[in-house]
Amino acid sequence: MINNFDLNDYPLWTALVTPFSESGKVDYTALEQLVAEQQDANNGILLLGSTGEGLALSLKEQQAIVEHVCQLAPSVPLMVAVGGMNLKQQVAWVEYCNQLPIHGYLLGSPLYAKPGVVGQTHWFESLLDASNHPCMLYNVPGRSAVEISPQVIKNLADHKNLWALKEASGDISKFEGFRTASPTLAIFSGDDALMPYFAQAGAKGLVSVAANAWPSQTHEFVKRSLSGQYPNLFTDWSQAIQSLFAVANPIPVKVLMHLQGKINTPHLRPPLTHLELEQTDSITHANNTILSWN
Repeated sequence: MINNFDLNDYPLWTALVTPFSESGKVDYTALEQLVAEQQDANNGILLLGSTGEGLALSLKEQQAIVEHVCQLAPSVPLMVAVGGMNLKQQVAWVEYCNQLPIHGYLLGSPLYAKPGVVGQTHWFESLLDASNHPCMLYNVPGRSAVEISPQVIKNLADHKNLWALKEASGDISKFEGFRTASPTLAIFSGDDALMPYFAQAGAKGLVSVAANAWPSQTHEFVKRSLSGQYPNLFTDWSQAIQSLFAVANPIPVKVLMHLQGKINTPHLRPPLTHLELEQTDSITHANNTILSWN
């Protein structure tokens, strides 16, 4: 139990987008509304992940976002992303966030450098040592260019702060290797579309992009997936998720949220741009389908 939250009670974590104004500044009014929506759906909130464009923000912006959301004191837990390739800077970020009322960290693999088992073990162990909270490691080779080996998980299995793994390699067969390396590790799907398959394999939940646009519907879908009650919804879900990844995340979801009126602009930080999505028919159709569930 951490700060009155048991993180295992939250099978759905929303990788929250960062809304921007027309001038490119963080839109804190919209951010508050997004936090309120996730709170109403009882979804855990992940700040500053890749969906939140964390690495495109300055350190001051990152600090301001986390502080602002903490001041809202939401009734759901907060997780903060830790990513980059400078270990000293990332340890300093963890130490800074330790002073705030957050509840966990998402620890990304070091970017670009492509370390092996020894280097990855040192990276994660250093961050786990610095943390005051449970940590979820993040396997996303499509973005980091390095895959976490099950041996790394085995090396870290006994660390008191290792709580979970977000598996986003797109390969469901990787799940068993991680579970064998650490049988008690909570494994979360990092791919919205694969949630039903991960649930069958014993996953604890989902870290979601889709929940930004559909907070309550995604919550219900995860609940049904974990209980084995998803077949009647899976086809609609799979097609909807495809539309959210037609171009690089989080472009489609921010465009959709703008169409929904959840955020005032679809703007992203360069090199990403909403202009990459040339047509919105697919996401509009997906939105109508998913919202019809209620």
